[in-house]
Amino acid sequence: MLVKTKAIVLTSVKYGDSDLIVKCLTQEGMKSYMLRRIFGSRSKKVKLGYFQPLSILELTANHNLKGRLNSLREVRTSYFLETIPVDIQKQSIALFLSEVMASSIREEESNPALFEFVETALIWLDTNKRIANFHLLFLYRLTRYLGFNPDVKQSGEEYFDLLEGSFSRSRPFNPFIEKEKLVLFRSLIGINFDSMDSLKWNARSRQVLMDILMSYYALHLEGFKEPRSLNVLKDVFNEIS
Repeated sequence: MLVKTKAIVLTSVKYGDSDLIVKCLTQEGMKSYMLRRIFGSRSKKVKLGYFQPLSILELTANHNLKGRLNSLREVRTSYFLETIPVDIQKQSIALFLSEVMASSIREEESNPALFEFVETALIWLDTNKRIANFHLLFLYRLTRYLGFNPDVKQSGEEYFDLLEGSFSRSRPFNPFIEKEKLVLFRSLIGINFDSMDSLKWNARSRQVLMDILMSYYALHLEGFKEPRSLNVLKDVFNEIS
């Protein structure tokens, strides 16, 4: 079926000597595309340079039955990223988040709200300078679209049960957080990207929150593994107080 859709590039893997397999979050759901003979190709419609992590594209594509790789007819840039490709901090965030989403978003059906959230967040990242906490808030807010967002109705309680995804008055039997870690985690509630300046986190705070969020994802997503780019991200942001 021939479709036109926006897409956000998550991963790309070279296949053989000249082909590329690209995984994208599209307005039609998660899709993978086989780009044949793209290495060394002079095609004006499908160029290798389009497929950098988190590029926002417009595709004309042939979408096949489930379980089969799709193909592309035409590609063009939907939103031109100006700062993410040239800023080392933003580059490290882009690589990390692309790996997280490739591992955690598994639905092949259309989810307009998810796509809009990711697209809007990436444009915010590209157009703003104070981004040291961006990836943490992104991970927290992404849980809403993945189906395991924290239940915050009892957010004043002393514990947060990571497996149940809820706050608890009594000490849980499941993995949980409390005290300083809970205070940090609670500070994410109700925050949007424009109000991130109110989060007075240092490098250690960000590290603690990253560990919490990675544990939370691992408990709720079968087979989820920490992205290989996580260590690079840690190195980059450990230098920011």
